[in-house]
Amino acid sequence: MFSTLTKWASFVRFSHTIFALPFALAAMCVAARENRGWPGWRVFGLILAAMVCARTCAMAFNRIVDRKFDALNPRTATRHLPAGTISMTSALLLWFVSAAGLVAASYFLNPLCFWLSPVALVVVCFYSLTKRFTDYTHVFLGIALALAPVGAWLAVKGADVSALELTQMVVLSSSVVFWLVGFDIIYALQDHEFDKSHGLRSLVVAWGPKNALSAAFLSHIVTCGLLFAFGMLCRFRIAYLVGWIIIAACLVIEHWIARRRSLNWINLAFFRLNAVVSAVFFVVVAAEVIFKGGFRLKL
Repeated sequence: MFSTLTKWASFVRFSHTIFALPFALAAMCVAARENRGWPGWRVFGLILAAMVCARTCAMAFNRIVDRKFDALNPRTATRHLPAGTISMTSALLLWFVSAAGLVAASYFLNPLCFWLSPVALVVVCFYSLTKRFTDYTHVFLGIALALAPVGAWLAVKGADVSALELTQMVVLSSSVVFWLVGFDIIYALQDHEFDKSHGLRSLVVAWGPKNALSAAFLSHIVTCGLLFAFGMLCRFRIAYLVGWIIIAACLVIEHWIARRRSLNWINLAFFRLNAVVSAVFFVVVAAEVIFKGGFRLKL
């Protein structure tokens, strides 16, 4: 039983949920600020279920549509569908069940989330096809990931969102887009030669690794600016500022690794540092909301 669960978790890279989930939970905290960031067990559980279902649906679809390319790429040839350890029928069933799970969780949250759930499904699945026709596939993936905080915010507030909250939501989701664009460009370096030879598109293929890395760095500068603006809009103080500095440092280290180390180090930059970025963001936002901005810098 445990080995089966492990196999399916690795099929959809369940561990990668850590990239989107902390941003969704941070948005949930801000949306439920009047109650110190806690929307209640019911809403929290449904947000968690919706996030897991959306992420599973997106990854299952990605593995299904990319299975032929995965089989040709030495780096991905051992994945479950090319290797035959998971059947296409099972993968399609997982995709369908997780999509239905997202719609069901959205239905029990509120009408707005329910009506928007099909749109979310289209977006999170569509990005898997974009490498076939656009160099800006990273942007589509960023938009897909940025739906996580938007969805969590709407799960708490529904349509009762003020102009300030709408601005906060847009700034936060935009920061997620630029963050994702930056680190997905770095991740795409691993497949530069393969993508180029098989007609798959990305900014790394279109602009070359050096120029693409410069674009990634600029994207992360914008990320830092937007995260700082989000903190100001939420009137966060010292805890958030400390977290922001840690996040900026992680992004700088990530680019140092991408430029100075071999491609074998890319996974280190991609997984560990970006996991730290999202986790730190959630912790400092939760701290600011729970303690109601009680952290002040005393001069």
